[in-house]
Amino acid sequence: MMGDDKKISGKKNVLLCIGSILILCVLLFPIYWVVVTSLKTEQEIFQIPPTFWPEVLNLKSYAAQVETGDFNMFQSFGNSFAISIGATLVAVLLAVPASYGIAKYRFKGKGVIMLGFLVTQMLPVAVLLTPMFIMFRNMHIYNTWFSAILADATIGIPFSVLILKNYFASIPKELEEAAYIDGCNRFTAFARVLIPIAKPGVMVCAIFSFLYAWGDLAYGMTFIIDQEKRPITAGIFNFMGQYGTKWSYLTAFAVVTIIPVALIFIFMQKYIISGMTNGAVKG
Repeated sequence: MMGDDKKISGKKNVLLCIGSILILCVLLFPIYWVVVTSLKTEQEIFQIPPTFWPEVLNLKSYAAQVETGDFNMFQSFGNSFAISIGATLVAVLLAVPASYGIAKYRFKGKGVIMLGFLVTQMLPVAVLLTPMFIMFRNMHIYNTWFSAILADATIGIPFSVLILKNYFASIPKELEEAAYIDGCNRFTAFARVLIPIAKPGVMVCAIFSFLYAWGDLAYGMTFIIDQEKRPITAGIFNFMGQYGTKWSYLTAFAVVTIIPVALIFIFMQKYIISGMTNGAVKG
């Protein structure tokens, strides 16, 4: 009701705005510092006191990202995109029907399965590397994109199931029964009625599965040994030498790498916010 809405006084509103701006500045400062560092020379990076804006604009660090050599930025971008899309498809295709079954059916071991999904999210990546390595080697997919895709999907699937379970559980049973009356079977009712209703949650799961796979380093480095097949995150080691680190090159590489992530959050924030809040409230 409109009468239940609380109005914020002018003075309190100003204080909240100032506080929000200060918190935003603190959160964004590391990103700002990475961008500024990528535009500095190596000498200015270690200058004391530090400069908050480059005295001499250095664009060589960005030009080095597209130069041909042992590390190909465009090829690595393509590798990461293919691996991330593959991991997203696997995660969504498996998580959607699994979360529907957990939400709508009663069966023995349901609580144990949910506990299993929670536990898998808590396990450190290092614990899973060795068994996955043995599995992929025996499956003859080691040193291929498929090994990284399956490994990254194991991160997105538990998260997606836990989010989508709340969506399907909140859908009234009468909607599904009405679809049966209209001639739908169980699968068509699931595909045509339930999935469109849970679309915000599916979008959130797809976005986060993509971001998990895009930011992965451990799986890409462990299961893919050929440089030309590795994702873009593996390129970070090209700027870390035995006798030092090229910080301007490294930060420029970081800026280029986070561009897709930033674009996803800018253009998909509507789905992310609505999907996360709806999943939390309806659970």
